[in-house]
Amino acid sequence: MSDTTFDYLVVGGGTAGCVIAARLAENPHNRVALFEAGGLDSDPLIPIPGANVVTGAAPRLNWSYQTEPVPALNDRPLYWAQGRVLGGSGTINGMMYLRGLPQDYDGWRDAGCPGWGWRDVLPWFRRTERNIRGESELHGGDGPLAVARGFATAPVCDLFLQAAQASGLGLVDDLNDGSVHAVGYADMSIGAGRRSSTARGWLRPALRRGNLIVLTGALVERVTVENGRATGIRWRDRKGEHYSRARREVILSAGAVNSPQLLMLSGIGPAQELAAQGIEVVQNLPGVGANLQNHPTVKLMYRTTAPVSAYSHLRMAAMARGGVDYLIRRRGVLSSGLFPVAGLFRAPGRDPDALMQVLMAPALIIRRKPGVLGILPREHGFSLLISQGVPRSRGRVRLRSADPTDRAMIEPGYFSAPGDMEDMIAGVAFIRDLVRRSPLGDVLGPELDPNGQPFTPRDPEAEIRAFCTTSFHAVGTCRMGQDADAVVGPDLRVRGIEGLRVADASVMPRMIHGSPYAPVVMIAEKAADMIGNA
Repeated sequence: MSDTTFDYLVVGGGTAGCVIAARLAENPHNRVALFEAGGLDSDPLIPIPGANVVTGAAPRLNWSYQTEPVPALNDRPLYWAQGRVLGGSGTINGMMYLRGLPQDYDGWRDAGCPGWGWRDVLPWFRRTERNIRGESELHGGDGPLAVARGFATAPVCDLFLQAAQASGLGLVDDLNDGSVHAVGYADMSIGAGRRSSTARGWLRPALRRGNLIVLTGALVERVTVENGRATGIRWRDRKGEHYSRARREVILSAGAVNSPQLLMLSGIGPAQELAAQGIEVVQNLPGVGANLQNHPTVKLMYRTTAPVSAYSHLRMAAMARGGVDYLIRRRGVLSSGLFPVAGLFRAPGRDPDALMQVLMAPALIIRRKPGVLGILPREHGFSLLISQGVPRSRGRVRLRSADPTDRAMIEPGYFSAPGDMEDMIAGVAFIRDLVRRSPLGDVLGPELDPNGQPFTPRDPEAEIRAFCTTSFHAVGTCRMGQDADAVVGPDLRVRGIEGLRVADASVMPRMIHGSPYAPVVMIAEKAADMIGNA
């Protein structure tokens, strides 16, 4: 395949790309090609929700980025996971289906993105879902993405929810109903005990059509632009270099790191930065790579003094029984994601709109050595992830060089804006108080440090700077809007270039209070409709 022409070239076979390619191929007159740098989603562990502790960190499925040293975190570089496989991060993530709050999307609309307010995007969310609750005003009942409600995989889950209520949080059945200062069992992209992804829900059925071709192991190096119009892409695989031409459009769905990198490699981005790398400037767009947002995250871990955690299921004999139960009935601990409980809460003394997020796992998450056995808990306990709902801080993605095989420079910018550190300190303090409330406090053992050793908190800010990590929720680097720093307009067209769009997490103007997975699927559905009707 050295020179081939298609109507649409979709770059990135991840969460968004699988949806867009499949939807465009529904028109039999369209010829569509999907390019994915990673491989097939054929690993037998991928569909098993409980195997996420293995697949989520598997190098063969993951870009495994390292950020630049983060000044606010004692100059520590951070590991950033991003899927490098068909289905992208939705193939390896924690399956959290948390859409955020209506005001998140109304904020997009008010920031210069008409058509992206809550009432505008809700129909697209509903179109994606096959929610276990069935069809309703909030949820879809027959979409390609299965959505199930989390459940108690150990007694400590309910103990945590009861302690949260004792701390003043509400208990809700649906964390996607817009509730705040509330906790509950989270929705997850799981159906009949199996992971649901866009590769399985959209792409696989579409492969039966003869007008869609999927190329794996295909690294796209740049978009070609002639007279202000995107005309094709240059890409390589193990056989060599290739060129594919687009009759109609090129769509970048390579994620919040790779989409801006690819634009810059193509001469579209900050002119000064491109010139410094020896790249000819095709379109000066200073916002490419800027506006990077993610969820800085603090993990708290506690032993329990009673056998109330999932450790009971994770001993060898119990795992063998659980594996058989899962294979036969698709139930048990392997049918659940790692964090079945979630919530949004207001940190005392902080801006009431500066919400914090918490996820709860009914087991200790400590990686003592590589491999499956290295992460299995050795005692009873539970883990909590605390993050800012919408951080104020912004980072940037930059080119390391003009070589497409060089990883981009990721500068997270964590805690660079005033107020973010104070929010995190207050949020961590609130959760530390919550876990001491009865009935969870009745079985609470010592807090543990990241190595699993008993730990007494003394300096919250210093501990955050030493231990804070991330939730792998990068967004915003090809921001949608209508101002001078926007990269794409509300129609997702790259400003100043015809025939080129971006549709993935990078177009989000602002982070949402949840996981980006659900909104990325929504963005892809809406994008495919706009592209197909153009």
